[in-house]
Amino acid sequence: MEYKYLPLIKSPDDVKKLDYDRLETLCGEIRNEIIETVSKNGGHLASNLGVVELTVALHRAFNSPNDAIIFDVGHQSYTHKLLTGRYDKFSTIRTENGISGFMRPDESEHDPIVTGHSSNSISAAYGIYRAKKINGEEGTAVAVIGDGALTGGMAFEGLNNAGRTRGNFIIVLNDNKMSISHNVGAMSRAFTKLRNRPYYHNVKFAVNRFLQKIPLIGRGIAALTFKIKKAFKRIVYKESIFESLGYNYLGPVDGHDIKAMENLFKIAERYTRPSVVHVVTTKGKGYAFAENKPKNYHGVSPFDVEVGTVESKKMTFSDVAGNTLLELAREDEKVCAITAAMTSGTGLSAFATEFRNRFFDVGIAEQHAVTFAAGLSKGGLIPFFAVYSSFLQRGFDQVIHDLAIADIPVKLLVDRAGIVGEDGESHQGVFDVSYLSMIPNMNIYSPCYYEELSETIKNVSKTNELCAVRYPRGCQSGEPPIDIKGDYTYINNGNKRAVITYGRLFSNVYEAVKDTDVSVIKLNKIYPLSEKVIEIISEYNEVYFYEEASKKGGIAEYVGEMLMEKSFGGSYKVFAIEQSFVPQLPVSVAFKKFGFDTDSIKKTLGV
Repeated sequence: MEYKYLPLIKSPDDVKKLDYDRLETLCGEIRNEIIETVSKNGGHLASNLGVVELTVALHRAFNSPNDAIIFDVGHQSYTHKLLTGRYDKFSTIRTENGISGFMRPDESEHDPIVTGHSSNSISAAYGIYRAKKINGEEGTAVAVIGDGALTGGMAFEGLNNAGRTRGNFIIVLNDNKMSISHNVGAMSRAFTKLRNRPYYHNVKFAVNRFLQKIPLIGRGIAALTFKIKKAFKRIVYKESIFESLGYNYLGPVDGHDIKAMENLFKIAERYTRPSVVHVVTTKGKGYAFAENKPKNYHGVSPFDVEVGTVESKKMTFSDVAGNTLLELAREDEKVCAITAAMTSGTGLSAFATEFRNRFFDVGIAEQHAVTFAAGLSKGGLIPFFAVYSSFLQRGFDQVIHDLAIADIPVKLLVDRAGIVGEDGESHQGVFDVSYLSMIPNMNIYSPCYYEELSETIKNVSKTNELCAVRYPRGCQSGEPPIDIKGDYTYINNGNKRAVITYGRLFSNVYEAVKDTDVSVIKLNKIYPLSEKVIEIISEYNEVYFYEEASKKGGIAEYVGEMLMEKSFGGSYKVFAIEQSFVPQLPVSVAFKKFGFDTDSIKKTLGV
């Protein structure tokens, strides 16, 4: 499609040159480009459509990169990318060797930090802000955080710390779901309207400057005036949590009115204390399908723009986990489920509907979720915490301190384990095996097929062990070719060569070596391993271990140490992810890169 203004935007300075009528056209072009690109590449749609005008206003009011602008999570930074010189590359977003779907400093000077996980923007922006002041540099820092990311504990830690500073540090609250302050009455509404006008603040600044100049008594009068004004506000306009933490609160303002937002941002920049600008936006703005069902258009696969997304009818590992928990909950009233703002993603929607009193969505708060699960367990319940592998990283300390030390039998359902794909480094689930297997009292399972996953969840629900059951994103690869039961499965095709693996890689390994003399040891319980498994492995001359996880601290390394203790005299080769981050690329391409696909396994083994 031919655009009139978007191709001309090479930097934020070009946005400042357009009048408001032209900006309206530009916003329409941006929305169209986002919709068209996401429909081809997949990605985050509703959140990006909701912040188009907000991002334009930010880049008009501030001077990036001198003023650092950080989008929390970063999955709503598509407009930011288009306004900072990346229009020509935008069609490559989330593709191999293309631009990232999140903020990346190695991609642009306008991306101050890596984003991908939530609730870190305030801390990072405040750090940048303080560094500027210490170094005597001009400019400010702006954290753009949504009401969802604000549920994360780290966001409140940042709020608490930054609220004590002196200076124009700014937080923009993108409110697309809830109202932070509940304000009632005509006087409150009139006061809000007044506070959002530049004239009100100009008079306020002028009066304060005048009072400060009065000899001897000026500062005292100014302080008294501030206290009287604050007391009056408490009466007519309920004080927000931000004001109680030391922030100047501005808003709420229409998140699709560029001029109104631009004015408030410039006002916030003039204050000598930190400000929160409360912006109200509509998720999915400008695309009817996404506006009507924003949750369905949060993260999407490629789709037909005219038809919208079509809900997949294919069963996934997440669905199996959710359905199994639902079945268990019907049989046992002690079974409960926890998620961290990922009800649908972890397959728990039906559970949430049927068992409301035993379902807990704690928000983006994995640390709290782990310790909350510990409390539920101590109270006699059977808690399952369903969480993405890369997000469980935030609860690492709690798993050690609040679960493992006391050996509390919480069940962790580790979704999206292994290579995830186009979301890139921040979302690949390749570290959970390493960090969980180092924790005493932890038991780890990694099934390959739906039936195996369901049976594993049912089995661990009856045990008194702390455990993690990990499984990949998406669908299983075919049906189980053999009967799979127990903690491991041994396919004995001779005693010369053997392949060890676990999780979904088993299907590729089996396909590669079937009808050959290569034996296979498929692990279901991957940690700790029984002595019997090590005894079987030690009988072979050549052993190959395929592991869809980090090589450092992985199960292959663990097995290697145990083989050394038994004075294993054969060869031992490991195929895993070396000490590197897995970039954004399709899972199938990643498998070829790491030698995990069937053809690569055949080539390696010479079969």
